[in-house]
Amino acid sequence: MSVTDEVLNAIDELRHTFSDTTVTYVSDDQGGAWVTIEEVGLGSAFTPSNSWMAFQITHPYPEADVYPHFVRPDIVRADGAAHGEGFALASFGPDNIAAMQLSRRSNRLNPAVDTAATKALKVLRWLEQR
Repeated sequence: MSVTDEVLNAIDELRHTFSDTTVTYVSDDQGGAWVTIEEVGLGSAFTPSNSWMAFQITHPYPEADVYPHFVRPDIVRADGAAHGEGFALASFGPDNIAAMQLSRRSNRLNPAVDTAATKALKVLRWLEQR
């Protein structure tokens, strides 16, 4: 099954929003896509302070939440504290890539404003405030 037009539009929005890096995707063969933003800032609370970010946009998008997000698995808090709620070592995607899963579900999803790009920005803002 081809990637839906809605998912391709979301990828275009991600490329515009994260124009200073590369955004790639591979089809999930169900109308959605696994998306990777090659470099994002995680904020000063983490070492390293940069990572890739990946997530799946599923075929029901924009009616479905973009959840969860993944970053490199070796991030640690700069202050040595535990990560706390919302973090878990996991793997994702067709290649089963090791990652740190970031669980930030949208409980009141509004497809008109909660796009894949705004969700990625919200997750990054949450990391910066940790």
